[in-house]
Amino acid sequence: MTSKSQKTSAAEPTSARARILETALRLFYAHGTRAVGIDRIIAEAAVAKMSFYNHFPSKADLVAAFLEERHARWMTWFHGRLDTRRGKPGAQLPAVADVLREWFTAPDFHGCAFINILAETARSSKRERDIASRHKDELLALLAERAKADGVARPAEAGRLALIVVEGAIVRAEMTGAGARVAADAKRLLECLVAPGLKA
Repeated sequence: MTSKSQKTSAAEPTSARARILETALRLFYAHGTRAVGIDRIIAEAAVAKMSFYNHFPSKADLVAAFLEERHARWMTWFHGRLDTRRGKPGAQLPAVADVLREWFTAPDFHGCAFINILAETARSSKRERDIASRHKDELLALLAERAKADGVARPAEAGRLALIVVEGAIVRAEMTGAGARVAADAKRLLECLVAPGLKA
């Protein structure tokens, strides 16, 4: 998911809230929510401190808004890219790896924002964990749907296994920087989940 695809339809956000959120999306994803302070967000968004707090009373509110927006944009992008790869049954779930390859090899790839925020600190708030869980639940449902389209006998189970493959691939791609190779390995594993012996 490239920077271009993360941006809103407006070429340049004009409202203070939009500038703050766009800045948070960029900085929090690249550097982490703990490493980026409010003062940096305010400076790079070019807003007054009072304006910032009018829109986001606390950093926790901004982090939650960042996660919600990241979830919405990433899922929209992911669904869109998958929709261009709806081939014959047996190819639906493996095609997920092709989309992952696009994401992994993008210059602004920094892993999964939701895995990252939970890994940053053991003290992640319930609010953050709830948003992250909702993101993963939606991704799980999508994977199960693809498995069902492939004729897998137990699509819910295949979806759970596929999610482990996807999340492992995300972490591995971020750690190694070898996104194309990791995606290729993930595709082989996803193909195993739709092998003839596992179908109805």
